[in-house]
Amino acid sequence: MIRAMILVLTLIAAVPAAAVQPDEILSDPALEARARELSARVRCLVCQNQSIDDSNADLARDLRKLVRERLVAGAGDQQVLDYLTDRYGPFVLLEPPRMRSTWLLWYGPFALLGLGAAGIAVAAMVRARRREAPEPLSAEEQSRLEALLSDEAAEADGTREAPR
Repeated sequence: MIRAMILVLTLIAAVPAAAVQPDEILSDPALEARARELSARVRCLVCQNQSIDDSNADLARDLRKLVRERLVAGAGDQQVLDYLTDRYGPFVLLEPPRMRSTWLLWYGPFALLGLGAAGIAVAAMVRARRREAPEPLSAEEQSRLEALLSDEAAEADGTREAPR
């Protein structure tokens, strides 16, 4: 029982706390839910690895207010994101758009994974070829080899003259 309680408390403590201040919260719960969902998709330009919903930076607070102002003014979710992207560039989005300039970001890891898999496959084939035992020599090949080796041995000993 105590272990279960410790586990639950640990999981609760691991959930990131939102940095939204009470004075920022909208009175309309539906608009507030949309604002929180949008804030979770927008990058804090100071922290860079946090959403503005999780960041305590002053700029993040300003961006949260801006999102809420745009929603209260009647802007749709995509309009708010487009406004922020126009103003701060695509970097402001935690999930960058799929466009030509971000293809490497989106598809580069898959390309590297494919290259790595191909490299591993080639290395495995090379190892397998090295491990294969060569076919044994036929009787004729064996006798030719022995003759060549004996000729080389005789030349090395000086008992036979090298051909000219």
